[in-house]
Amino acid sequence: MMQQIYPVTPHPYSFEINKDFHFAAAHYIAHDDAGKCKHTHGHTYFVNITIAGDELDHTGFLVDFKAVKNLIHKRFDHGLLNDDQAFSDDEPNYFPTTEVIARTIYEVVQAHLNTLANQPACIQVYLRETPTSYCVYRPGKGDKE
Repeated sequence: MMQQIYPVTPHPYSFEINKDFHFAAAHYIAHDDAGKCKHTHGHTYFVNITIAGDELDHTGFLVDFKAVKNLIHKRFDHGLLNDDQAFSDDEPNYFPTTEVIARTIYEVVQAHLNTLANQPACIQVYLRETPTSYCVYRPGKGDKE
């Protein structure tokens, strides 16, 4: 994976980790105004997930890098995103756009983090869909699900 510099979000936590990985998936946007994107097509998505917290777990990790990757990679890699329960062909707020995929990655990761005793937080998801297009998702206040 090519090393990149990602946008930095300020936070009050002592520790911050970032996990880079990629996954390949197809999708379509079920709306006539989506142009070519209304047809099924695929991308190799590049993801950077930023997790922060104040306490390390019993192994000295904030969170296990592999566990974070597996949450997303096992669910979305080599699939049709429209078939996943998180997305909809009827509700624009749940079309598998880059923005919605980034928000969904946050929700999946944060749900896992909520089960950990040290309570780290996902503070940013950077999702690159193409070499020239990406989205940054940062949860708003009250979004720690």
